[in-house]
Amino acid sequence: MPTEAIVVLDFGSQYSQLIVRRVREWHVYCELLPYDSPQEEFQRLSPKGIILSGGPASAYEPGAPQVPEYVFRCRLPVLGICYGMQLMAQQLGGQVMPSGKREYGLALAEIKDPSSPLFQGLPFLMPVWMSHGDQVTRLPAGFVVLAKTENTPVAAMARGDLYGIQFHPEVAHTPYGKYVLRNFAYDVCGCRGTWTAGSFIQESVQRIRQQVGQGKVICALSGGVDSSVVALLLHRAVGDQLTCIFVDNGLLRGGEAQAIVKAFRDNFRVNLVHAEASGRFLQRLNGITDPEAKRLAVGDEFIRVFKEEADKLGHVEFLAQGTLYPDVIESTAPERRSAARIKAHHNVGGLPADLPFTLIEPLRYLFKDEVRAVGKELGLPEDLVYRQPFPGPGLAVRVLGEVTPGKLETLRAADAIVREEVQKAGLEREVWQAFAVLLPVQSVGVMGDGRTYAHTIAVRAVTSEDGMTADWADLPREVLAAISNRIVNEVSGINRVVYDITSKPPGTIEWE
Repeated sequence: MPTEAIVVLDFGSQYSQLIVRRVREWHVYCELLPYDSPQEEFQRLSPKGIILSGGPASAYEPGAPQVPEYVFRCRLPVLGICYGMQLMAQQLGGQVMPSGKREYGLALAEIKDPSSPLFQGLPFLMPVWMSHGDQVTRLPAGFVVLAKTENTPVAAMARGDLYGIQFHPEVAHTPYGKYVLRNFAYDVCGCRGTWTAGSFIQESVQRIRQQVGQGKVICALSGGVDSSVVALLLHRAVGDQLTCIFVDNGLLRGGEAQAIVKAFRDNFRVNLVHAEASGRFLQRLNGITDPEAKRLAVGDEFIRVFKEEADKLGHVEFLAQGTLYPDVIESTAPERRSAARIKAHHNVGGLPADLPFTLIEPLRYLFKDEVRAVGKELGLPEDLVYRQPFPGPGLAVRVLGEVTPGKLETLRAADAIVREEVQKAGLEREVWQAFAVLLPVQSVGVMGDGRTYAHTIAVRAVTSEDGMTADWADLPREVLAAISNRIVNEVSGINRVVYDITSKPPGTIEWE
């Protein structure tokens, strides 16, 4: 584990993940735990401080989530945010009541004690983001007010190393919020910011070597950044004890299969099995039009091919996969804890639990941007480091309706144009994903002097931090025009191009 860490106890705020991300931006390891985690889970991290997240409940309601007793007994610095501050006040002898005037949105906080370690070096007046209908009406014994707003007399409070703030420092609408979190991590908790991509690699290599010993490891390599980073990390740790299996399902974008083989077998000298199985996958998809049925068919066939190739390697003890932290958080959030299931990662197609391997998940506590940083540190080429997320079932879920070889070729040609024009405009780092979707819709068009009745391509481009929410990308008009003109002129069978301007939610990034 990292030498220094801060724990965020999650009370159900929509911003809990953001707190973790903002603390990590200061190179301090931070992990999100359910608010009712046992003390043993908490102690596993040997934290230097604790942050209590916001949440939708009211501290004074019967049955409202409470701060575990060990939090205040352990004598570590604590920062309560919004509901977390109100819980701190209520449980330590203060009072929380409904506000006379609720505060949602921007407010101006007046810092009453600029010498406080939490606000040191920050402006006397700070724009902050509020989202609450309750407030602290009586401070616990020994606490003092550190800040106020027009409608909130106690916008921040403190006693020793216990701090509470009513506003949300983790959101972009609180411009100095990240510095509040830095001050808490550095000046209050005494962290030094030693958690970097380099230190993560060093710790992971050591941990993997201890776990694997002399055993054999297999890794499902899709060519995406997650599986690529896992493969290089494992290769650095155990060398030729690792074999990567690349299942070529025939559903990739143009030239990708060749690029993956070249990068890992030729450049990185990784043991790589290239299982060419495109015919098998197309046969499984024959006649299927339902999106979920497609995903299940591709996933099931992947498992069959992967297991066949793994069996050829003899006795293998370990399976490495690229599960990321958002997957873990999503399945252990308070409102989903009863399900308590870590979802299978798409890179390995949802492998069944009865496969005879011990899992190795070295990226389990990383966000996507942190994975990219590790990839760069490992020497992964930039085109792989910044490769846009790609669905496990590949182009099967971007060909709406039945998947055929002809439709796949049409889509590959259109998709290549979308990616080329976005890259030409220098926008490939600004968008989370940009791709084409082949619609089962035909419309009338005119080409030259003739009438056409051909298919439609939908262009999808979104911006996002982690894929959990997304906004449609406002691509420049000239870029959209170039994409449309090229697709209609260069891709046979297409006479219409439309642009998807739906955000997530209510839509999803992929169409299927």
